Amino acid sequence: MAGAPPQYSNRRMWLTLFAMCFALFMIMLDNTVVNVALPTIQRDLDPSQSGLQWIINAYILVFAALILLGGKLGDRFGRKRMFIVGLVLFTVFSVACALSQTAEQLILFRALQGTGAALMNPLSLSILVATFPRAKLPQAIGIWAGVSGLGLALGPLVGGFLTEHVGWSAVFWINVPIGIIALGFVLFAVLESRDPTVRSLDLIGATLITVGLFGVTYALIGTSGQPWLSAGTLVPLLGGLLLIAAFVVWESKQEQPMVPLGFFKSRGFTTSIIVATLVGLGMYGSLFVVTLYMQNIRGYDAIEAGIRTLPLTMAVMFVAPIAGKLNARLGPAILMGVGLAFSCIAMIGLSFLEVDSSYNLIWPFYAMLGTGIALTLPAASSAAMGAIDPRKAGIGSGVLNASRQVGGALGIAILGSVATVITDRAWSDKTAALGGQVAENADRLRPLVEGAQIELLGEVVGQRVAGAADVLMALAAESWMQGFVASVIAGAVILGFGVIVVIVGFRGVPRPSLGHGADSSDTAPPVIAEL
Repeated sequence: MAGAPPQYSNRRMWLTLFAMCFALFMIMLDNTVVNVALPTIQRDLDPSQSGLQWIINAYILVFAALILLGGKLGDRFGRKRMFIVGLVLFTVFSVACALSQTAEQLILFRALQGTGAALMNPLSLSILVATFPRAKLPQAIGIWAGVSGLGLALGPLVGGFLTEHVGWSAVFWINVPIGIIALGFVLFAVLESRDPTVRSLDLIGATLITVGLFGVTYALIGTSGQPWLSAGTLVPLLGGLLLIAAFVVWESKQEQPMVPLGFFKSRGFTTSIIVATLVGLGMYGSLFVVTLYMQNIRGYDAIEAGIRTLPLTMAVMFVAPIAGKLNARLGPAILMGVGLAFSCIAMIGLSFLEVDSSYNLIWPFYAMLGTGIALTLPAASSAAMGAIDPRKAGIGSGVLNASRQVGGALGIAILGSVATVITDRAWSDKTAALGGQVAENADRLRPLVEGAQIELLGEVVGQRVAGAADVLMALAAESWMQGFVASVIAGAVILGFGVIVVIVGFRGVPRPSLGHGADSSDTAPPVIAEL
């Protein structure tokens, strides 16, 4: 085919895209499929509230910390090879998660799952950059990013069905057949590629950025269970920031840097990275509390809650393919701005929910949120990758995805902390007004209120304080909803700020061409090394 890299036929290009999307779908599905199973995991494994959050956060922590290294390893040792390593790791540790007998085991294996995701996620995008001609790359990235959003959106539905009919372990078993099928397609369709300019691996730089990201992410995640100014937060946070600063200094003096700092001279690249961070920050934390609302407050079972996410899912499915084509016509800046605006409005709408709100007040904003995701993510990916040398696609993709994952960890930490503080304050005020035995037992019940475990709170109260269960359950739900509203509004503010970032960041910036770099011609392919 004219314009395609010579080793890639038209058929092989699209098979490669399918393989990358299939594997990426598994990673993104795992980001949200577990959320809907959390109440069931609560009952079976009995984790603490912080332990419950770590079931989600352990995966995000390792994913975020290692994702830059994953992209660089692919550039250095071969993207196909390292992608396969990541796929195998992810699948094997999914089995380990499914077989976990304690919360501690599940947290450990979720973290190890993150090592596989940290290899697969950045390399899936860099493999596409090494596969498609410049003219077709925006469409391919649009489909790739749309599948990413679809995986996030389908997670609650798939998780709900599996949890209800099979059990929570099924949300991990599902990765086994997906992983095996993806492996077959990768082995058959994908050709090996690497960055020929990378002749060595910057081990010191890799260590500094990996440990630095780990420290910052760990500190932010920990704020859900301890004060922001505590030693447990400040020590890893400041230590991580110092290591990241040392990384920047070290990289500026290296001939073969881990991350080419020249990437950030491009306003298009830098703005896209900021947008990706804000998307993770504004959406991840909000979606976490919305999941708890659907099940623990509204009382939907896992599958009912999953089905009710269909408007979001369907919006992603229909809008994502269109977004890829619009990106080529309108440019990524317009799509990012509109997508972030839609997402912001959706969050504002969800902030009006009450304990007994009708589902008719939810689904329109779910559909709007799905539209926002489908417009924003492909555009951010396209703009970032179009601003750098395609030979550096592995590490460039790593930077992009690391920003979103760190933003997600930051979002869960900040928005979760906001929700907890407001919930605790409301709970204290409401129970203090009642006084007596109720006020005396309020602190013991606080962890259940923070986790929206209203039914369990009722069972506990019924055993301790006769006749008070219904009253305290109502107060607990109202208190938690105050925290929910504050968290969702904070998410809306963050996404609204993203619109301003896009307007300012892309002002005067020419529309990026995905051929920018070593050679921007439509016929110039990245170097492919067939092994």
